[in-house]
Amino acid sequence: MDESENDIRILVKCDSRCRGARGFCQCFYCHSCIRRSRKWCRCCSFGVLLHHSELNMSSDPSVSYLHDEVDDSDKKCLWVFAYGSLCWKPGIKYKKSVKGYISGYSRKFWQGNTTHRGTDENPGRVATLIEEKEGCVHGIAFAITEETAIPYLNKRECEMGGYVTRFAKFYSEKGQSFPVLLYIATQTNPQWLGDANTSEIAGQIVDSAGQSGHNVEYLIRLADFTRKHFPLFDDSHLFSLEKEVLKKLKARNVCVSTLMGNGEGCVKFVKKEQMDSSSLDELPARFESFQHAAKIPEKTLRCLNL
Repeated sequence: MDESENDIRILVKCDSRCRGARGFCQCFYCHSCIRRSRKWCRCCSFGVLLHHSELNMSSDPSVSYLHDEVDDSDKKCLWVFAYGSLCWKPGIKYKKSVKGYISGYSRKFWQGNTTHRGTDENPGRVATLIEEKEGCVHGIAFAITEETAIPYLNKRECEMGGYVTRFAKFYSEKGQSFPVLLYIATQTNPQWLGDANTSEIAGQIVDSAGQSGHNVEYLIRLADFTRKHFPLFDDSHLFSLEKEVLKKLKARNVCVSTLMGNGEGCVKFVKKEQMDSSSLDELPARFESFQHAAKIPEKTLRCLNL
């Protein structure tokens, strides 16, 4: 395929099966066929997508790339730290997303919610950050570029959720650090529920639902995100709640999938050098065009005794 002004560049890393062992290959696919092209490496028909275009989002809007590092221009952006529903349903546009953590806090389901995941009669339970000297919370930092992002987050988190804003230092997995904006619920807001035993909190989660969906969905998606992206980090509060909620649902003979919503607006974060595993499953073991096979001259081979 010839390169044209409507094409975008795709850098793919050749699979180990690539006979040419070229390492990296430049391939060009037009916007309209990027999904159909399956992102094959043109030189060998194998490969894993590393990057296409300057956007953070992939060709699938439900998939977003996680970056390992930030450069000096990125640090000039306003960064927002996600540790709750923003981890799987950001609802905003952003320039870059980076995995990491903040210290001095722990994540607790101590904030009540009467809009997104509950009602006035039956408030749900959502995550907030509690100051704790030895605490550590893992999540994602988003580099915000659009002017509409902060007003949206202020309405979502502050007006409707009862949160306030603070700043903290974020540490990426590569050891870089920079300030991030936090949304935190404090004891002074009217929706605050505070501490309770695991069984009581789990019971409230199982019984609550709001305009954004069931409270169980909030918990399960956050636990799945944390387990997938931070497998070495044991968030005992989060995982013990998940275990207790699943136990209660089983006792009530309720299927978890019926409470998980339709996934609208949810984002799956993947590392920049990886393709979505579900996409890989759809691909054949090898794409063979045979377009070069006919050009190989026939040769007669002889066996030599050396």
